[in-house]
Amino acid sequence: MQIKDFYTIEDLLKIMEELRAENGCPWDKVQTHDSIKYCAVEEAWEVIDATDRKDDSMLKNELGDLLMQVVFHAQIGKEDGSFTFDDVLYEICNKLITRHSHVFGNDVAQNPDDVLGIWEKNKEKEKNITSYTESLKDVPKCFPALLRAQKVSKRAAKAGFDWDNVNDAMAKLDEEVLELKEAIASGNQDDKFEEFGDMLFAAANVSRFLETESELALSSATDKFIRRFSAMEKLAESMGERFDHLSLEKQEDLWQKVKLSETRSNE
Repeated sequence: MQIKDFYTIEDLLKIMEELRAENGCPWDKVQTHDSIKYCAVEEAWEVIDATDRKDDSMLKNELGDLLMQVVFHAQIGKEDGSFTFDDVLYEICNKLITRHSHVFGNDVAQNPDDVLGIWEKNKEKEKNITSYTESLKDVPKCFPALLRAQKVSKRAAKAGFDWDNVNDAMAKLDEEVLELKEAIASGNQDDKFEEFGDMLFAAANVSRFLETESELALSSATDKFIRRFSAMEKLAESMGERFDHLSLEKQEDLWQKVKLSETRSNE
């Protein structure tokens, strides 16, 4: 395959076929569905990163990487005789038609919330989900834990098992924090593990009421921590000090100065 000014999906399929051929790439041709399964996750998060950066050039590049994962799996499936890229196309086209029954069928949607309800109804019908428990179990275990917790609690809420408002959800979070403190005091490792998990699940519930994604919120908080830590370290250097040589009290003082500076700059 030679460099061209324009490529089609057929070119991409051919490139992957050649990479997997006997005289192709030593790494590509030995991969399996299992060996590359997490690559799709990494590429999807890089798409999110490009979106957050509002970098269209980066976004098209990362979308290409994500598409490559689809083609990679399709080529492996073709070689195994299990499915082809055309089968992948059929699945997504058929799904888009059947789940958008308000566009291609007789259902009616007046707003985005109606659309989501119709989508979930059609999804459950396709998967033959007949109970709320089956719906909870349908959320993949491989999802990031906070994302999975938020989706599970959202589906449980459809059965009426939910708090009335965010204040009630916050009260539950306070309760779980208290139970975690009791577990810490007890010194029992299993109890600490369980109560910490309960606290995180309760926090994900609060995030749902706030209409924010817990996974993205935590990622943003981590970025903020790195930014503030960097500012603290630079501030220590400007004072002729090494940050790791400062007492915890002085480090906390720098943290508060950085935090206050950020707050003022955002006002």
